[in-house]
Amino acid sequence: MPRICELPLHYGETPRWLFSLMVRLGAKIIELFLMEKGPSFLLEKISDPFWFQALGCVLGFDWHSSGLTTTVCAALKQAIKEINEKEIIIAGGKGKTALNTPKELDEIGNQLGIDASPLIFASKTTAKIDSVALQDGYSLYHHTIFATKEGEWVVIQQGMNPHTSLARRYHWHSKELKSYVCEPHKAVVSLKSHKKVLNLVAYENENIRKTITEISQREPEKNIKDLSYLLTLKLPKEHSVIMEDFSLEILHTKLKKLYEEKPKDFLSLIRSEGIGKKTIRALTLISHLVYDENISFRDVRIFSYAHGGKDGHPYPIIKKDYELTINLLEKAIKESKIGREEKISALKRLSAI
Repeated sequence: MPRICELPLHYGETPRWLFSLMVRLGAKIIELFLMEKGPSFLLEKISDPFWFQALGCVLGFDWHSSGLTTTVCAALKQAIKEINEKEIIIAGGKGKTALNTPKELDEIGNQLGIDASPLIFASKTTAKIDSVALQDGYSLYHHTIFATKEGEWVVIQQGMNPHTSLARRYHWHSKELKSYVCEPHKAVVSLKSHKKVLNLVAYENENIRKTITEISQREPEKNIKDLSYLLTLKLPKEHSVIMEDFSLEILHTKLKKLYEEKPKDFLSLIRSEGIGKKTIRALTLISHLVYDENISFRDVRIFSYAHGGKDGHPYPIIKKDYELTINLLEKAIKESKIGREEKISALKRLSAI
């Protein structure tokens, strides 16, 4: 079952001295994982919400802060850049950086000589699903994609609920993805879920996904006529999730676009450029009340510290202890490399004999 993690918004920035330590320690952890298990195993661990949360604790960030997601991803991105690691691709970040992810992936693809278009598709689609097909009250503001050159990928993105100042993190992993539009998440981590959510990627909403796609291909005037009538009705309380500030003029333009494009399935509909939350809500309302399709409003379904926390809980970070951990990992990496070189030399000598 998918799980949900909601984290409170903490104001302020990560101190530079702590972020630099996070980058250095993150780099050693990445190096060790790649040496011992390889890039696919590293992606598998990153996709696990509890492992990711624990990693944030090891790096010394606040375990219950929304900033853990953005800061850990930023530290890992910088770490991969500094150690010039080509086995792991990482792009994206917070705010405007997230919007630049497709361009960043394209540039990385050109540098590595690989086709980045499947990763760009995954990046754009996961963001669209969690903002349009899943309308849970959280607006996305962070998006990071981790990938291998072979095409395996993990997406970690986060949204903020402006009314509660809580964040929600979404984990995706290509290895476990069977469908973008039906229970697609590896995990979404939390103590709290909401009673009324427009969750069009729920398993039980398969029929309404099909109906939404079908009526999107009707003449827009017919859909506007149905919607105009529905807006005059006094609807049950649960429809407050759908009923919000419809502009029939704008909707007509959007519906005309869909009528002309005729998306072949729900995924194509969701990915249509310019089609957002309100268009999907309007089509959902018509599907539910005019075509009598049932709709489920079901929402999608602590850690230890190694170095303390940024805000001093459960105790302040002790810099010398943090440095000691980094030095120990550096020593382990060097010794591992020396051992490997000795084995290679021995094999060469044996081959010569």
